[in-house]
Amino acid sequence: MDFRLADEHRMLAELVQRFVKDELLPLEAGVMAREAAGQDPALPPAERARLDAVSRELGLWSLDAPVEEGGSAMPHVALVAVNEALGSTIATYVLPPDSPNLRMLAATVDVRQREAYLAPYARGETISAIGISEPGAGADPAGMRTRAVRDGEDWIINGRKIWITRAAEADFTILMARTGAAEPGARGSGGMSAFLIDRGTPGFNVLRRIPMVGGEYTYEVALEDCRVPGWKLLGTEGQGFGPMQLRLGTRRMEMAAWCIGAAQRALDMMRDYAPQRTTFGQRLSERQAVQWWVADGATRIHACRLMALHCAWKLDEGEDVRTEISMLKVYATEMAQQVIDNAMQCFGAMGMTREMPLHLLAGRVRNMRIYDGPSEVHRMVVARQLMDTRSR
Repeated sequence: MDFRLADEHRMLAELVQRFVKDELLPLEAGVMAREAAGQDPALPPAERARLDAVSRELGLWSLDAPVEEGGSAMPHVALVAVNEALGSTIATYVLPPDSPNLRMLAATVDVRQREAYLAPYARGETISAIGISEPGAGADPAGMRTRAVRDGEDWIINGRKIWITRAAEADFTILMARTGAAEPGARGSGGMSAFLIDRGTPGFNVLRRIPMVGGEYTYEVALEDCRVPGWKLLGTEGQGFGPMQLRLGTRRMEMAAWCIGAAQRALDMMRDYAPQRTTFGQRLSERQAVQWWVADGATRIHACRLMALHCAWKLDEGEDVRTEISMLKVYATEMAQQVIDNAMQCFGAMGMTREMPLHLLAGRVRNMRIYDGPSEVHRMVVARQLMDTRSR
């Protein structure tokens, strides 16, 4: 494998890096000020609208959308550097459309759904969410109890979902539920189906917004006799687990790249600061502890970047990456957590303030160690692939 990016992918990465430097980094002061004041640190609608206009003019929309939908069909390998750049700032911004749901839709829609959902989503005209996790179920699909039952040509869905990003803002939500003969609580992925539910559908009730660490938030949703037209079943009934895993794999690739970007930002801050600070007559950069933080951080970031590129390459080649992507999810999140924590330690009391971006980077990486599969579950996946872990 050649780890050098193709010229067009390298130019894309450089363009996104300039976009982050010119458009996102200047917004960080406002993000930190809002977070310190107990306000929503997210970018206000006016700023998002301006960023949408700028990024669209730069040709940064629909990067991995299908060509037939007006996209550039960029491979996973090209997006590693793109998401690394976006992960380096606390002014969080997603280039429309969000890749994971896009790829799940592209793999499953029929002709009618393509026109109604995929096409406008690929053009960046709509926002989507996905509802997978449930209270008490976490990362275990066997705990999914949300149930969809046929009623004539329609489906009636009842249950509860939690930890959904953008549930209140999304134009539609991809919702996972049990169907067919599978009973609630059935083991594994049996009878799992996906549905497209529009915002405002009766019975789709957003219960509350849940503040998360790192200035992020999610939602809890209750489905109470939510009627969904039959044509909004996404893919094949009872076969929703596979497309969902495609979506999760895409998100895990993104998270790995975001973690690399966050860790690189923290490392760069540490490298710039250590030579400037003197304690007890010696610069921090001359102290072995700080030197090792920098050396170990650079080594781990380099290793993680190579892991990410290799996993992305295998995805683009259509190979099985279940083991590698679980390894990557664990390593990237824990690597970034350590590098950021060392940077906070290097800055001393200043590293503990809300006047620097480190605490928000740390909080967001901490979230990533939980969602889309916690580290413990991914270690279980790796162990299961490497040896017989069945109970006897």
